[in-house]
Amino acid sequence: MKVLLINGSPNEFGCTYTALREVEDTLNRNGVDTEILHVGKKPIAGCIACRKCKQTGRCVFQDAVNDLAARLDEFDGIVLGAPVYYAGPAGQATAFFDRLFYSAGSRMDGKLGACVVSCRRGGASATFDRLNKYFTISNMPVVSSQYWNQVHGNTPDEVRQDEEGLQTMRTLGENMAWLLKCIQAGRAAGVNPPVREPFRPTNFIR
Repeated sequence: MKVLLINGSPNEFGCTYTALREVEDTLNRNGVDTEILHVGKKPIAGCIACRKCKQTGRCVFQDAVNDLAARLDEFDGIVLGAPVYYAGPAGQATAFFDRLFYSAGSRMDGKLGACVVSCRRGGASATFDRLNKYFTISNMPVVSSQYWNQVHGNTPDEVRQDEEGLQTMRTLGENMAWLLKCIQAGRAAGVNPPVREPFRPTNFIR
Protein backbone atom coordinates (compact mmCIF):
# COMPACT_ATOMS: atom_id res chain seq x y z
CA MET A 1 0.00 0.00 0.00
CA LYS A 2 1.31 3.41 -0.94
CA VAL A 3 -0.10 6.93 -0.72
CA LEU A 4 1.04 9.95 -2.71
CA LEU A 5 0.83 13.33 -0.97
CA ILE A 6 1.05 16.29 -3.37
CA ASN A 7 2.27 19.58 -1.94
CA GLY A 8 0.62 22.25 -4.09
CA SER A 9 2.31 25.12 -2.28
CA PRO A 10 5.22 26.98 -3.89
CA ASN A 11 6.97 26.72 -0.51
CA GLU A 12 8.40 23.23 -0.29
CA PHE A 13 8.66 23.12 3.51
CA GLY A 14 5.94 25.60 4.49
CA CYS A 15 2.56 25.29 6.19
CA THR A 16 1.01 22.88 3.68
CA TYR A 17 4.02 20.60 3.96
CA THR A 18 3.78 20.68 7.76
CA ALA A 19 0.18 19.45 7.57
CA LEU A 20 1.01 16.79 4.98
CA ARG A 21 3.88 15.50 7.10
CA GLU A 22 1.50 14.92 10.00
CA VAL A 23 -0.67 12.78 7.72
CA GLU A 24 2.39 11.04 6.30
CA ASP A 25 3.85 10.18 9.70
CA THR A 26 0.54 8.64 10.75
CA LEU A 27 0.30 6.57 7.58
CA ASN A 28 3.87 5.35 8.08
CA ARG A 29 3.13 4.33 11.67
CA ASN A 30 0.29 2.21 10.28
CA GLY A 31 2.52 0.42 7.79
CA VAL A 32 1.56 2.46 4.71
CA ASP A 33 4.33 3.63 2.38
CA THR A 34 4.23 7.27 1.29
CA GLU A 35 5.79 9.78 -1.05
CA ILE A 36 5.52 13.57 -1.00
CA LEU A 37 5.64 15.32 -4.37
CA HIS A 38 6.31 19.07 -4.39
CA VAL A 39 4.66 20.91 -7.29
CA GLY A 40 7.39 23.54 -7.07
CA LYS A 41 7.93 27.18 -7.99
CA LYS A 42 8.24 26.88 -11.76
CA PRO A 43 5.29 28.09 -13.87
CA ILE A 44 2.68 25.40 -14.54
CA ALA A 45 0.47 25.76 -17.57
CA GLY A 46 -3.26 25.53 -17.05
CA CYS A 47 -5.47 23.25 -19.12
CA ILE A 48 -6.18 24.80 -22.55
CA ALA A 49 -9.04 22.40 -23.39
CA CYS A 50 -7.30 21.09 -26.50
CA ARG A 51 -8.41 17.53 -25.60
CA LYS A 52 -5.26 16.04 -27.11
CA CYS A 53 -4.86 13.93 -23.99
CA LYS A 54 -8.02 12.04 -24.97
CA GLN A 55 -6.26 10.97 -28.16
CA THR A 56 -2.74 10.36 -26.86
CA GLY A 57 -3.21 9.69 -23.15
CA ARG A 58 -0.76 12.49 -22.35
CA CYS A 59 -1.05 16.23 -21.81
CA VAL A 60 0.48 18.37 -24.57
CA PHE A 61 2.55 20.22 -21.97
CA GLN A 62 5.63 18.13 -21.20
CA ASP A 63 6.18 18.63 -17.50
CA ALA A 64 5.69 17.01 -14.10
CA VAL A 65 1.99 16.33 -14.77
CA ASN A 66 2.86 13.72 -17.40
CA ASP A 67 5.65 12.36 -15.23
CA LEU A 68 3.21 11.74 -12.40
CA ALA A 69 0.43 10.42 -14.64
CA ALA A 70 2.80 7.70 -15.84
CA ARG A 71 3.29 6.57 -12.23
CA LEU A 72 -0.29 6.56 -10.96
CA ASP A 73 -0.54 2.78 -10.78
CA GLU A 74 2.02 2.87 -7.96
CA PHE A 75 -0.42 4.56 -5.58
CA ASP A 76 -3.49 3.36 -3.71
CA GLY A 77 -4.40 6.78 -2.33
CA ILE A 78 -3.78 10.42 -3.14
CA VAL A 79 -3.75 13.41 -0.77
CA LEU A 80 -3.92 16.84 -2.39
CA GLY A 81 -2.46 19.68 -0.34
CA ALA A 82 -2.82 23.39 -1.10
CA PRO A 83 -2.59 26.74 0.64
CA VAL A 84 -5.44 29.25 0.48
CA TYR A 85 -4.98 32.15 -1.93
CA TYR A 86 -7.93 34.57 -2.07
CA ALA A 87 -10.33 32.03 -0.53
CA GLY A 88 -9.37 29.31 -3.02
CA PRO A 89 -6.50 26.91 -3.67
CA ALA A 90 -3.24 28.35 -5.01
CA GLY A 91 -3.21 28.77 -8.79
CA GLN A 92 -0.23 26.53 -9.49
CA ALA A 93 -1.92 23.77 -7.49
CA THR A 94 -5.18 23.93 -9.43
CA ALA A 95 -3.31 24.16 -12.76
CA PHE A 96 -1.45 20.97 -11.84
CA PHE A 97 -4.50 19.17 -10.48
CA ASP A 98 -6.79 20.22 -13.36
CA ARG A 99 -4.46 18.79 -15.97
CA LEU A 100 -3.63 15.66 -13.98
CA PHE A 101 -7.24 14.71 -13.35
CA TYR A 102 -8.43 15.63 -16.84
CA SER A 103 -5.70 13.75 -18.67
CA ALA A 104 -5.49 10.76 -16.30
CA GLY A 105 -8.75 10.84 -14.34
CA SER A 106 -9.80 7.36 -15.45
CA ARG A 107 -6.72 5.96 -13.74
CA MET A 108 -7.83 7.49 -10.42
CA ASP A 109 -10.86 5.16 -10.24
CA GLY A 110 -10.94 3.30 -6.92
CA LYS A 111 -8.02 5.12 -5.30
CA LEU A 112 -8.72 6.77 -1.96
CA GLY A 113 -8.71 10.56 -2.02
CA ALA A 114 -8.29 13.25 0.61
CA CYS A 115 -7.23 16.87 0.67
CA VAL A 116 -5.39 19.08 3.14
CA VAL A 117 -5.72 22.86 3.30
CA SER A 118 -3.54 25.42 5.07
CA CYS A 119 -4.60 29.00 5.65
CA ARG A 120 -3.79 31.98 7.79
CA ARG A 121 -7.38 32.75 8.72
CA GLY A 122 -10.22 32.33 6.18
CA GLY A 123 -11.07 30.55 2.95
CA ALA A 124 -10.28 27.04 4.13
CA SER A 125 -13.75 25.54 3.68
CA ALA A 126 -14.11 26.92 0.14
CA THR A 127 -10.69 25.52 -0.78
CA PHE A 128 -11.55 22.20 0.87
CA ASP A 129 -14.74 22.01 -1.19
CA ARG A 130 -12.91 22.78 -4.43
CA LEU A 131 -10.24 20.13 -3.90
CA ASN A 132 -12.72 17.42 -2.95
CA LYS A 133 -14.45 17.82 -6.30
CA TYR A 134 -11.45 16.23 -8.04
CA PHE A 135 -12.24 13.00 -6.19
CA THR A 136 -15.99 12.95 -6.49
CA ILE A 137 -15.88 13.23 -10.29
CA SER A 138 -13.27 10.44 -10.53
CA ASN A 139 -14.93 7.50 -8.71
CA MET A 140 -12.58 7.97 -5.76
CA PRO A 141 -13.83 7.19 -2.23
CA VAL A 142 -13.18 10.30 -0.10
CA VAL A 143 -11.54 9.82 3.28
CA SER A 144 -12.90 11.99 6.08
CA SER A 145 -11.54 13.12 9.43
CA GLN A 146 -12.95 14.55 12.66
CA TYR A 147 -13.24 18.03 11.11
CA TRP A 148 -12.56 19.62 7.74
CA ASN A 149 -8.94 18.91 6.87
CA GLN A 150 -7.41 22.30 7.57
CA VAL A 151 -4.62 23.84 9.60
CA HIS A 152 -4.16 27.48 10.54
CA GLY A 153 -0.99 29.50 10.75
CA ASN A 154 1.22 31.87 8.84
CA THR A 155 4.41 29.85 9.41
CA PRO A 156 5.20 26.17 10.03
CA ASP A 157 5.85 26.96 13.68
CA GLU A 158 2.38 28.50 13.99
CA VAL A 159 0.84 25.46 12.30
CA ARG A 160 2.55 23.25 14.86
CA GLN A 161 0.69 25.23 17.55
CA ASP A 162 -2.66 24.37 15.94
CA GLU A 163 -3.33 21.35 18.13
CA GLU A 164 -6.79 20.61 16.74
CA GLY A 165 -5.59 21.03 13.16
CA LEU A 166 -2.72 18.59 13.63
CA GLN A 167 -5.02 16.15 15.40
CA THR A 168 -7.34 16.37 12.40
CA MET A 169 -4.38 15.47 10.16
CA ARG A 170 -3.53 12.45 12.32
CA THR A 171 -7.14 11.29 12.33
CA LEU A 172 -7.18 11.61 8.55
CA GLY A 173 -4.05 9.46 8.33
CA GLU A 174 -5.55 6.84 10.67
CA ASN A 175 -8.77 6.70 8.66
CA MET A 176 -6.95 6.40 5.34
CA ALA A 177 -4.70 3.61 6.63
CA TRP A 178 -7.73 1.74 8.00
CA LEU A 179 -9.66 2.04 4.74
CA LEU A 180 -6.66 0.92 2.68
CA LYS A 181 -6.39 -2.18 4.87
CA CYS A 182 -10.14 -2.81 4.53
CA ILE A 183 -9.87 -2.64 0.73
CA GLN A 184 -6.86 -4.96 0.80
CA ALA A 185 -8.75 -7.45 2.99
CA GLY A 186 -11.79 -7.24 0.73
CA ARG A 187 -9.74 -8.05 -2.35
CA ALA A 188 -8.18 -11.01 -0.54
CA ALA A 189 -11.68 -12.24 0.31
CA GLY A 190 -12.82 -12.01 -3.31
CA VAL A 191 -14.73 -8.73 -3.11
CA ASN A 192 -14.42 -7.21 -6.57
CA PRO A 193 -14.53 -3.48 -7.36
CA PRO A 194 -17.71 -2.04 -8.90
CA VAL A 195 -18.37 -2.60 -12.59
CA ARG A 196 -18.72 0.80 -14.27
CA GLU A 197 -21.44 1.58 -16.78
CA PRO A 198 -20.29 3.23 -20.02
CA PHE A 199 -20.18 6.98 -19.45
CA ARG A 200 -23.10 8.83 -21.05
CA PRO A 201 -22.31 12.56 -21.09
CA THR A 202 -25.19 14.96 -21.58
CA ASN A 203 -25.74 18.68 -21.30
CA PHE A 204 -28.77 20.89 -20.86
CA ILE A 205 -29.68 21.16 -24.54
CA ARG A 206 -29.72 17.49 -25.55
